[in-house]
Amino acid sequence: MTVQAEYQRSSTAPVGQAVLEVRGLTVEYATGSVPVRACSDVSFTLHRGEILGVAGESGSGKSTLITALTRLQRPPAVTTGGEILFHGRDGAPPVDLVALGSKQLRRYRWTALSIVLQSAMDALNPVMRIGAQFTDVLRARDRSLNKRDAWTRAAELLALVGISADRVRDYPHQLSGGMRQRAAIALALACGPELVVMDEPTTAVDVVMQRQILAQVLRLRRELGFAVIFVTHDLSLLLELADRIAIMYAGRIVEVGEAAALYSAPKHPYTQGLRDSFPPLRAPLRTLNGIPGTPPDLRRPPTGCAFHPRCARRTEGCDERLPVLLPVGPEPGHEAACLLNETDGEMEGRIG
Repeated sequence: MTVQAEYQRSSTAPVGQAVLEVRGLTVEYATGSVPVRACSDVSFTLHRGEILGVAGESGSGKSTLITALTRLQRPPAVTTGGEILFHGRDGAPPVDLVALGSKQLRRYRWTALSIVLQSAMDALNPVMRIGAQFTDVLRARDRSLNKRDAWTRAAELLALVGISADRVRDYPHQLSGGMRQRAAIALALACGPELVVMDEPTTAVDVVMQRQILAQVLRLRRELGFAVIFVTHDLSLLLELADRIAIMYAGRIVEVGEAAALYSAPKHPYTQGLRDSFPPLRAPLRTLNGIPGTPPDLRRPPTGCAFHPRCARRTEGCDERLPVLLPVGPEPGHEAACLLNETDGEMEGRIG
């Protein structure tokens, strides 16, 4: 059975239904006398066939979030609150991944939820042929699959991401960096998952290969219908790729909305700072304005809004009140956590 046929056979839920609901997710690192809260009360919904981008500076909580979502976190990281509700294709009641044990989680890994790590050379076994790594995964999930058919399927998966099928017997070091990264994407798709989490998969490749990989992701999502959570520090990348974007700062989502809305009319000063820190492809020359200062030390976070020490638009109360996500602007689903949005249209005149 081809990869496309496998997806079509198992995909019975309508596109657009929720595949993942994250509610109040909190993750702490139990180090020292006081735990460090790296993710705090994170909530969002991901729909089938959707690409959700997660952006933010280093230390904003992106990696902690995805390791918690995929249950790959290791001590001292501990999920201390919230739910991760996974909705399967079969229409059964949602399952809280936080509550599952390691044996129960094996039912969902690869077939329901998979991950693409940012360094394919570290993710792939250097002493095993590419095809052998694929066959291990395929036969572990389908005991009826013989070795010959598994190798054939591995070649099909490589071809799916633009790698010649005859490279299936190569070792990882025989592939270029871009090919290794595409092979890692193909491996993540091997068992027809409903959700693929991508942790900065284009960081280690050049700009040309980066665009080729993004094009492959978009094509595969369109053909196979899986949902994607794409994590990166590069907001400009997500503006091309994602349907919606969540901006993280100091372990919280500070703005979420459609990619076009976040680019044209950001409602949080931090989002605007990220947007204005990279040059547009076609525009007059202008001075780029970075975000002053550095992200806060989560061992001693500032009071109120965590961004206020770096914010040029801070106002009275920013150092005292913690803003919550509220609907902003005309676009449905656009939310921001900024006190400026709680005043009568003040944000409209000060950002945009």
